[in-house]
Amino acid sequence: MEKVRRSLVFITTPLLCLLLLSLVYTLQFGSLVLPSNQWEKLRTNSGGNRVEDQENLHFLLKRLVKGENQTQLEAIGFACHSDPHTDVCVSNRPVRIDTLTMKVYAPLREGMPQANRIIRPYAKKDDDWIQGHVSPVQILQGNISSLPACRYTHDVPAIVFSSIGASGNVFHEFSELIIPLFLTSRLFQSRLRIIITDFKPRFFIKYKKIFSRLSSYEVINPAANVSVHCFPGAVVGLHYHYRLALNASDIPGGYSMLDFKQFLRESFNLKILDLSQMEKPVLVLMSRTKSRAFLNEDQMVTMMKELGFRVVVPKPDMMANLDKFAELLNSCSVLVGAHGAGLTNEIFLPEGAVMVQVVGLDLDWASGAYYGEPAIEMGLNYIKYKIEPEESSLISLYGRDDPIVADPASITPTKGYLFARAVYLDQQNFNISVVRFRETLIKALGLLGRSAPLD
Repeated sequence: MEKVRRSLVFITTPLLCLLLLSLVYTLQFGSLVLPSNQWEKLRTNSGGNRVEDQENLHFLLKRLVKGENQTQLEAIGFACHSDPHTDVCVSNRPVRIDTLTMKVYAPLREGMPQANRIIRPYAKKDDDWIQGHVSPVQILQGNISSLPACRYTHDVPAIVFSSIGASGNVFHEFSELIIPLFLTSRLFQSRLRIIITDFKPRFFIKYKKIFSRLSSYEVINPAANVSVHCFPGAVVGLHYHYRLALNASDIPGGYSMLDFKQFLRESFNLKILDLSQMEKPVLVLMSRTKSRAFLNEDQMVTMMKELGFRVVVPKPDMMANLDKFAELLNSCSVLVGAHGAGLTNEIFLPEGAVMVQVVGLDLDWASGAYYGEPAIEMGLNYIKYKIEPEESSLISLYGRDDPIVADPASITPTKGYLFARAVYLDQQNFNISVVRFRETLIKALGLLGRSAPLD
């Protein structure tokens, strides 16, 4: 009987403390929400593993900063990483986020000076046009006398970022939003809350499977959820490495593009890992209509079929359904396309597949940096098909001897980037030599371990 009485005392004591603290806090602040440090003590004292959880959270948050910033994070509970591409601020102490004003209250340790900081939480701060449209997040640090009362208290950290760059361009969405979100949040193993400022419903719906894989909780849209949320820690901003790239040596957990591709397979329930699981090669031809279009696309498709490929030319409605399009690309052996955002879909190809990029006049560097080099990091085979001047529509516009056709490398230095972009990206289409391109596809078949024509 004495053991039972002692057990009841042990169980009820924290509860009595909770009621007393609630009463005191209500009298002082008019709210039943407790200060975060009091919640922490109660949860720890009630026999749970909260201390272990907090230590693990501190360890994970610490990995999002480096060097002196780690020391600062340990000392005062707040630090910011800054590089030419992005700013990322981390708090390993409880914060309050007012989604109406997007103010983050991050109290520092006693005696620390007060400081404020404004972050525009988009992964590319070197893009001046986008940065001018990103809603700012104000971080208030120090001994704040009147903290807003918590409406919701969460036991996982928050990651705050802007989706302003979600314009429907799949390259920018993956390169500047999805991949940075993955490399910043994956180490938390879905135990975090995502807050998206400049919320775009179409973007969220399109990538809902990815969001649900990265977080076990509903995404918070500040415009639709105006309140004060309390978290045990927070990250404002996303890390960014490069175009369609992850630098494994600079990532918490050492994630690579192969890890990201595996994450996509899990998110979209894709079955094919590599080419050993495939029979007859499928060739997907990315068709364009406004610029860098294949003017003799029908002839190209006929030649591809003669080589034995099963050819798919996806239409806009097919590409709009990312779930189904990802499944198609996961069964693709060879992806063919002109330099452009559509080649971003190489991320869904199985390992060992071939990506053939048609490179127009003056597009050599961009083609390699945006899609060619990333393809190799994704475990793909990459072939560059460099067109001859006669295959460019620019020859009919300017003539064979015009520097635009005869010496493309001279145009940007003399005419400027915007002029070159308008000519080579916006005006240029292709009339592909079917004979030359056939040899390229035969090379692709060789990389697949097959010969042409296929049976």
